[in-house]
Order: sequence, then C-alpha cells, then structure tokens
Amino acid sequence: MIVIFVLGYSAIAFEHKLGVDKAAAALITGVLCWTVYVLGAYDIVDFNSIPDYLLSMFAEDNVELTKHDVIKHYVTEFQMYESLAEIASILFFLIGAMTIVELVDAHEGFAVITDRITTTKKSKLLWIVGILSFFFSAALDNLTTSIVMVSLLRKLIKDDKDRWTFAGLVIIAANAGGAWSPIGDVTTTMLWIGKQITADSIVIGLIVPSMVCLIVPLLILSRKMKGDVVRPMKQENADHYLDPTTPFERKFVFFSGLFGLILVPIFKTYTHLPPFMGMMLSLGMLWLLTDILHRRKNMEFRSKFSVLGALRKIDTPSVLFFLGILLAVGSLQGAGQLRELAGGLDSSIGTDTREGVYAVSMIIGLLSSIVDNVPLVAASMGMYELGGENLFFHTNGLFWEFLAYCAGTGGSALIIGSAAGVAVMGLEKMSFVWYLKNMSLLAIVGYIAGAITYIIQYTILN
Repeated sequence: MIVIFVLGYSAIAFEHKLGVDKAAAALITGVLCWTVYVLGAYDIVDFNSIPDYLLSMFAEDNVELTKHDVIKHYVTEFQMYESLAEIASILFFLIGAMTIVELVDAHEGFAVITDRITTTKKSKLLWIVGILSFFFSAALDNLTTSIVMVSLLRKLIKDDKDRWTFAGLVIIAANAGGAWSPIGDVTTTMLWIGKQITADSIVIGLIVPSMVCLIVPLLILSRKMKGDVVRPMKQENADHYLDPTTPFERKFVFFSGLFGLILVPIFKTYTHLPPFMGMMLSLGMLWLLTDILHRRKNMEFRSKFSVLGALRKIDTPSVLFFLGILLAVGSLQGAGQLRELAGGLDSSIGTDTREGVYAVSMIIGLLSSIVDNVPLVAASMGMYELGGENLFFHTNGLFWEFLAYCAGTGGSALIIGSAAGVAVMGLEKMSFVWYLKNMSLLAIVGYIAGAITYIIQYTILN
C-alpha cells in the first residue's frame, strides 16, 4: 500500500512530465490502495480490535461467516464507509463553496473588492492578498478562503506565473490563518470539539505565531517581487450589455454569498452538524435568492445567472482529484500505517519533556504535507489520553496547542499537503514541481519561524 501511495504521489508530482492528469493518478492510487488493503486484510487487521457490536451485527447477518469473512466485512462495510462519509462531507463542502463562488463571479460580485484594490505594485498587492487570506481563513476556513481568493486573483492578475506566486502565498496565508481559529482548519476544529483546546486559549496562544508564519514569507517575497502586475481586461459578452447585472444585483449577490460562507462555521458551532450541512444551507438560500432576483428576466439570462449555470462551471476534475487523494489517505489510516507512524515518533522521541513535545509536533506538522493532517491528528488524539499526570496533555496543554499550530501550518510545505493547497492546485492548474521550487522553502521558513515564536512565547508565559 505504501509503495502504491508513493508511486501515485510521484505521478501527481510529475504530471506535466508524464502528460497524465493528476486526477487520474489520484483516483487510481486511491482505489488500488483500498483494493490491496481488502485483499490483504486478514494479515493486516487484528481480529480482536474489531468492536463487539460489529461482530454481533455480522453474526446476525450470516451465522456461517468465517474469521476471514468477518475481517473483510469489517474493512468493506465499516472502515470504507466510515472513510467515505468523511470524504463525502469534504467533497460536498467543496462543491458547495465552489458553486457559491462561481455564482458570485457570474454576477461580477467580486468587483466590490477588486474595484477597491487599485494598486498594481506587486509588493503592495502581496501584503493585501496575504492579510485578506489570513483573516478570511480564520472567519471562514482555509479551504473556502483559497477558493474565494483564487477567484479574486483572476480579476487582479493576468500573467499565470505571477498569479501562481500570489496563489502560493494564499495557501501559506490561509493555512496560517486557519491555525489560530477554532473554525479555521479541520484539525483545529477536531481538537476544539474533542476538548483538547478551548476557543479563547487557541486564539490567544496561536495568533502571534501564526502571523509570524505568514509575515516571514511575505517579507522575503515582497523584496523579490518587483514591478507591477498586469490586470486582465474585462471580457464582457453581448449579454452583459443587452441585459447586464445592475450594481445593486452585484452587491446583493456578493454580500449574500459572503454571509452564506460566514454562516457555515456559525451553523456548525451551534448545531454540531458537519460543515457541509451549513454550506448546503447557504447554497440553497443563495439559490432561492437569485431565482427570486431574476424571476422576471428571460430564461436564457436566468440559466446563466442561476446556480444551475454555476454548477456547469465548477472544476469537476479538481473534485475527483480530491476524491482520489482522500481515498488513498483513508486506506492508510484504516490499515494503521498512520497510527504506527505516530506511535513510532512517540517511542523514538518521547513526549515526557518540552523538547520532546516540540520535536514530535513539528515532525507531525511536516509529515502532514505528505499525508493529510486530519488522520495524523486523529491518531495523536487516540494515542494520548486527555488529562492524566502529564500536564502537557491536559486541556490547553502544550502538546495540543502546539500540535494545532504545526498540523495547521505544516501542510503548506507541499502543495498537496493541505485542503487549501489541493484546491489551488486544481483551480489554477499549478504544478507540484513549480510549487516545490518556488514556494516550499518559503513555507518551511515561515513554519519554523512561527514555531520558534510559539516556543519563546510559551517559555516566557510559563
């Protein structure tokens, strides 16, 4: 399974040299990993680890099941569908966010922001984009923020390579912004819901290190980026002039869409339903509002400015790429490789001292740039008991707080190390190798600078 994952990962990394789309490589990798897991399940899964209630369920279905059959049922009917539920929630969230952004874009709603960004100076624009992404991510989340900011960048920057640099910064900024907010990143939300951290503590403890994680790459990039960006010319077809959207409609759809995106984390906080439910609610509300807004217009116009029109424009290959990557990571989580990885770190380094906690958390953060940070954090939550004699593992303890920073920001080191990176890679067709050459070192420098800031801050306050 690890060999298949590495080969698939390599195919994604070198998609331009191979001439094979990354979505195809990701899908094949995901399915093959699960196939090998199912075929070898008897030698991988510990029968005694299967919960008793599942054993009784399987027995009710078929009393003649052998031990081998029970293990296979456990993998295919429990682990796979449990993983699929998590994957589906992310994909529905992604589809909802992309559709809302496309709908706002169809109404030229982003002009509300782009018309107010008058500068074309690269260094100044970098700071504007970075700061916007940082605070958007804390209020929305890093995945939604990356989708919104890529749409904004397309209105501001014509040249692909220049836009890739700004998009790379968006990944770093969105991940940094998500780390200090309990709703900004999936892993931070997991730790918050699991009571490993509290909302006020994570904001106070991580906002400064997270800002440093962004500011250091920003300072380096702004010194390198000279000159002005070229803005794309507005391409407006005949329909725009025959029956254009009015200034009121643009502002109405923009602020309605923004309100819908902000509603998602609020809805999750109060209902404890998965984030995709809030996103579907927001999409449904915006669908209703735009249908009412354009109800008196001709059918051809309505089809272009409705959710149905936006759905035709969303980037389906990116969604399938996400599916393949998450399937592959889900198989490694189910088979236990990620749990063994986390256990190996603990046994070789240890978490009995501050230095050990720092080392383990930073390594987990960097590993999250190769495999998804969610299963790594989930494995850590399962390994270490909340509370106990070790103060590092109490609520708001050193381990959990520093892990939230590392898992949230470490994924920026590689483009497929975070949901924000995968989304940008799909939307902008950015290559893995380009990001590795141009952005990875900046992300790692920012990551280390933020970690050092946290260590100094913790030492002073404790």
